[in-house]
Amino acid sequence: MNDFPAVEKLVPHAGPMLLLGQLLESGEDYVVCEVIVRADGLFDAAGRVPAWLGIEYMAQTIAAFAGLQALERGEPVRAGYLLGSRRFETNVPDFACGELLRVSAARLVQGISGAGAFECRVEGERVRQTATLTAYQAAETDH
Repeated sequence: MNDFPAVEKLVPHAGPMLLLGQLLESGEDYVVCEVIVRADGLFDAAGRVPAWLGIEYMAQTIAAFAGLQALERGEPVRAGYLLGSRRFETNVPDFACGELLRVSAARLVQGISGAGAFECRVEGERVRQTATLTAYQAAETDH
């Protein structure tokens, strides 16, 4: 067990849309989360989920990073938005339900406007995915 808050407190998703398992590591400019690929009917078909779901795992890992930073500053966790992905590469067409994945996001740059770019990875026993994701977190007054 680690001393990090539960992902439910860091990521403003609920129910079946919260895909992360737990936060494993965190530093000033990075975070690592764990995902166990779920067979809950939302994304799976015949025990598999499409590899493009890795982009959502990456985006939620960025959200966990932003949520952890907000809590450390004593601020509320706010919604963020995936603006885009670049150079998404995957070595698999899909994930097996039950598969354990390690998802990391390292901040490359973040502007005062709330936009940032993150180098992301999804790794498992047979999985290697990489992408650069751009995300935006609105200021509290932007809702």
